[in-house]
Amino acid sequence: MATIKPFKGIRPPKNLVEKVESRPYDVLNSEEARAEAGDNEMSLYHIIKPEIDFEPGTSEYDPRVYDKAAENFKKFKDNGWLVQDNEEHYYIYAQTMGNKTQYGIVVGARVEDYMNGTIKKHELTRRDKEEDRMKHVRVNNANIEPVFFAYPDNEKLNALLEKYAKTEPEYDFIAPIDGFGHKFWVISDKEDIDLITNEFAAMPSLYIADGHHRSAAAALVGAEKAKQNPNHTGNEEYNYFMAVCFQASQLTILDYNRVVTDLNGYSSEDFLKALEKNFIVENKGTDQYKPTALHNFSMYLDGNWYSLTAKEGTYNPNDPIGVLDVDVSSRLIFDELLGIKDFRSDKRIDFVGGLRGLEELKRRVDSGEMKMALALYPVTMKQIMDIADSGKIMPPKATWFEPKLRSGLIIHELA
Repeated sequence: MATIKPFKGIRPPKNLVEKVESRPYDVLNSEEARAEAGDNEMSLYHIIKPEIDFEPGTSEYDPRVYDKAAENFKKFKDNGWLVQDNEEHYYIYAQTMGNKTQYGIVVGARVEDYMNGTIKKHELTRRDKEEDRMKHVRVNNANIEPVFFAYPDNEKLNALLEKYAKTEPEYDFIAPIDGFGHKFWVISDKEDIDLITNEFAAMPSLYIADGHHRSAAAALVGAEKAKQNPNHTGNEEYNYFMAVCFQASQLTILDYNRVVTDLNGYSSEDFLKALEKNFIVENKGTDQYKPTALHNFSMYLDGNWYSLTAKEGTYNPNDPIGVLDVDVSSRLIFDELLGIKDFRSDKRIDFVGGLRGLEELKRRVDSGEMKMALALYPVTMKQIMDIADSGKIMPPKATWFEPKLRSGLIIHELA
């Protein structure tokens, strides 16, 4: 069962939140962060991307950069740009994209639940990326950015969220660049806090939606601190890490598409013929074509869009991994035809989040940078949860969640 707790959040005063808040550290590079921060010394990028405080070209893994993160975190607190709440709270964080709003509950998730599999993952993590985030957690003694969880739909929690949604939020702003809306409430009522704790305690599992490396790093640092403390009791704050938990049915998963530099020696004509072994191939002409269902793909090649529909027998409908379009395309197109076997290291392939649309795929091929683009039908949250429940791991680059969590609204200190 899932164990969570409220915590004393560290967050910006209401009038400074739009100065402090930022995109997550891993959705932009150092130069983009430098440009977005500009001359705003309150930008959270000075903590989560502190290489921007050094000369351009400084590695984000330079030891000085981690020390600068801690120095800047202290500066933010000393200057009152970040202030810790006096009491332990849960928090509600709502995101609006288009005409859809999703409501998350900000909690302290238990490290032990991550270690024993109560908090379930669906992706592999890389040790170098884990270590980077572990260094960041260690040097700040805090979870500066939250991880993104899903939980099975719950009527009592949904009613609570609806109740707060009708009240005045603590924060309410539109983020720059993407134009998504963000609202934030503080839950201080003891009955509401107890309800949240008890409802989560009845859940058999929580699911990592986004932020596998942050989850691993936060949990590993917590476990590290437990081993280092001879007086460890299990009640210390480091036994928990910060997560925003959303009802599974509210989450939006977009397509995560692929572009490749070449056809592995095939001419376009021969490549289309080779595809016919496993797919029904239809030329849709120059008008954009978007996948319409599971096992249907959209391909852009030589100025034309194609519909590719996987033939029966090319996938196992009873296998939670084998039924996924990311697996079908990985096996039958990228591996079998294009010779791309490792998505994590092969430089011939790149990935484009669905928020950028089919137009971005067309642009990258038409520019000559890429030869072919493939658009996939989005994975569902149910598929992710089924895979996590089965103990299996999804192929890489399978999910793209939108909107992304904004950073800087809330921080969890481990002390």
